[in-house]
This record gives sequence, C-alpha cells and structure tokens, in this order.
Amino acid sequence: MRTVFRAARAVVDGAERPAAVLVEGGRVEAVLDRDATVDAAEIRLADDEVLIPGLVDTHVHVNEPGRTEWEGFASATRAAAAGGVTTLVDMPLNALPPTVDVTALEVKRKAADGQCVVDVGFWGGAVPGNEQELRALHEAGVFGVKCFLLDSGVPEFPAMPDPRGAMRELAAFDGLLLAHAEDGALVGAAHGRRYRDFLASRPRAAEDSAIAGLLRAARETGTRVHVVHLSSADALPLLAAARADGVRVTVETCPHYLALAAEEVPDGDTRFKCCPPVREEANRDALWQGLADGVIDMVVSDHSPATPELKGTGDFGSAWGGIASLQIGLPVVWTEARRRGWSFADVVGRMAAAPADLVGLRRKGRIAVGADADLAVVAPDETFTVGALAHRHPTTPYAGRRLHGVVRGTWLRGARVDPHRPAGRLIERGET
Repeated sequence: MRTVFRAARAVVDGAERPAAVLVEGGRVEAVLDRDATVDAAEIRLADDEVLIPGLVDTHVHVNEPGRTEWEGFASATRAAAAGGVTTLVDMPLNALPPTVDVTALEVKRKAADGQCVVDVGFWGGAVPGNEQELRALHEAGVFGVKCFLLDSGVPEFPAMPDPRGAMRELAAFDGLLLAHAEDGALVGAAHGRRYRDFLASRPRAAEDSAIAGLLRAARETGTRVHVVHLSSADALPLLAAARADGVRVTVETCPHYLALAAEEVPDGDTRFKCCPPVREEANRDALWQGLADGVIDMVVSDHSPATPELKGTGDFGSAWGGIASLQIGLPVVWTEARRRGWSFADVVGRMAAAPADLVGLRRKGRIAVGADADLAVVAPDETFTVGALAHRHPTTPYAGRRLHGVVRGTWLRGARVDPHRPAGRLIERGET
C-alpha cells in the first residue's frame, strides 16, 4: 500500500527540511512538500521527531555460526533495528568457519537465512594462502575482503602482515581490501588491571606504521583500500596526503573513539577494551576534526561482543577486545556531536549514506526517489539512560550513560520492523 510520512524535519540531501515522503512497493516514490496532497495512508511525525534514512553499519561481528553464544543474527539484527540500523554488513571472522572461501560464505548465509529483521550483507576474508579464493568470493557477492596486518585474536583467521599478494589479485577485478592496521612489531604485551599499561602496549605509532605500509602497497598495486576503526589521529595527515596523491583510500572510525577517552577508563573495567584502544581526549578531539575535514569518511560500530566471562575479566591482557554498541551507535555519536556544534543531519550522513556508498548500495542510506524505503524516526533531543539492550549480552561501556537521541521506530522497505517477524534480506554486492 502507498504510505506517506509527513515530517516537519526530515534528513534529505544531507540537510533537514520539512517533507512528505511517499512510499510504494518498498521504495521512495516521491519526496514532496510536507503538506502536499497525496492519496496514501499517512504517518505523521510528532514535532520533536526527525525522519532519517535507515543507518548502514558496515562493521559488525555477528559471530554466527560457531560462536553464536557471543551474538547471532537474530539478536544482532533486532539490536540493529532498535537503533535505526536497517542494513548491516557482517565481518568474516569470529564465526566458524571464517568467511575465507565461497563454501564458508554459503555456510554463513544458511545460518543467517530466515533470522534477520534487517538486511544483511557479508565481507569476505583475506588470509595467507587464500589469494586464489578472492575472485570467487567477489563473484559470489561479498562487498570486499578484510585482512589483519597483525594477530586477529582468533587462530582460524591468521595475520597477513604483507597484503600485497592479495592486493594484486583484488586489483585485477577492482576489489576492495579492508585492513585492520596495526604493526605487530610495535605492539607489546599487556597484562593486569591498569588501563594505561594496555594503552601503552598498543601505541599510536603501531597504527601509523601499519597505515603507512598499507598506503605504500596501495600506490604500488592500485588497489582500493579501506582503513577500519581508525583510532590514531596522528595518521590523518598520511591519509589526507595519500588521497591527494590519488590513492583510493577510505577511512572509518567508531563511536567509542569519538565518545570515550583514555583518561576516563577505570582500571580493571575491561568493558572498555578494544583494539586499537580508546586513546586520550586530545586524540579524540583530533578525530572529530578529521571527520569534519572529510579525511575520515564514516562512522560504523565495530560491534564485537563476547560472553561476559570473556569480556569482563578485569585483566586488560586476557579480556576479549571489542565494544558492543550496535543498538546505540547513533545516540552515542550524536550526544558527543551536539555539544561540538554538529547538526543532526551531519551525523546521519556519516552513518547512513557514507557507509552505503562504501559498499555500493545506492538504494540505501538516503531518502531519495527510487531508494529503498528504509527509514527511522528519531527524537534527537530526548534523553535516555542505557540499560537493557537487544544484544545477546548486556556488557557495554555505555551502561548507565545518559544519551540524547531516542529511536522511536524503524521501517524496512516501507514496513515497520517487527522484531518477532524476520523480514530482512540477504544482500549482495552489485545490487542496485
């Protein structure tokens, strides 16, 4: 049926304005003046609500199959929908088997099928010795492949310190390489409860060195590269210079690097552990500047949960390194952004259109004629305290925080998401 969403505030073409968004057949049919006369069922937003495109999160560890006790497609996609995320792309590692060949990709698709309440796509993986699998993964619909330049933390996904072989293979068909960029030679061991010891074990120099090497390899091979979860602001000049020289590099950062600061992390509170680590307040400010300048293209969650037993050990050396935030990424970022003078539309653009563009999903992440009618209704000025979440486990460093931005509803292809009725699709690279 035809539906019209009438909003005094809607994020369209990167800015807020009044609009009537007409939806039919799961897509946006027209973007009209707010009071335009149309023959359609009507959803009228409240004065404190903003209509936004569904967010696109291209960095999510769902962990199913194999480690479903850590998360899983059912719980992850329910959490996504509750946070206004209508499309996510699942990372190739932490599930068993990892997505390093087409057989493993089909195993993962089978595990996801029928469980998802939002749309889900997949990354492949690049590990030593699987270069011959990369074209087949690409042709099977993954959006790109990810490698680790140092130990990944799980033995079945080994490090690729020199990714040039994989990059040359990817360049032959214009594939995309994502890289966890830390230099293992500059990363030390850390044990104990003191956060400053853990932070010192993974210095900015480790990121900077790995990113410099990745950019050299990208120049040599011509491969498109994407730096995941940037935490070191010292790397921003390297990235800006490479882009100016024509290197095809994109960059993401994450809510935890924009909202948390090392000075605030309590000793022993391993809910804050992630790799690379949350760094100092001054570094956080510089990341915000990099985002404003466009050196950092987007903000995605790097949702990487684990069981409470693995996450909450109190020892920063042994605890699992990952932040759970899929459901609350938008309010975490918006709470910090609003105090810095950012507009809500600016935040939405970096969490919706920008990641959609990374993976070539032109019908996602925007309110535009022909786009999928993936929408969310948000009250940006309303506050809430982080409590129970739809994630499988409640362990998050944001527990008890007061945040701005309440998601009041999420629509997938024009239908309101029902967390008990999976209607999400498994999507592939090249869909238009």
